[in-house]
Amino acid sequence: MIRCHLGRLMGEKKMNISEVAKATDANRSAISALYHETAIRVDLELVDRLCRLFSCSVSDLFEFVDQERAPNA
Repeated sequence: MIRCHLGRLMGEKKMNISEVAKATDANRSAISALYHETAIRVDLELVDRLCRLFSCSVSDLFEFVDQERAPNA
């Protein structure tokens, strides 16, 4: 499972979905899907824009969680 930490990054910068969409010139629904962790596909250009906006790396934005090895899996 891939976890998206966009919500945490937005909270740290006190930004909402509309502000992030405008700052990255992205579709609001794409930002919303990442925020709510319902996205199935992610455009690499959007990942690049988000990393630039939040001055972070891809690993700050996304995290791989191995559910097969999780204690409660």
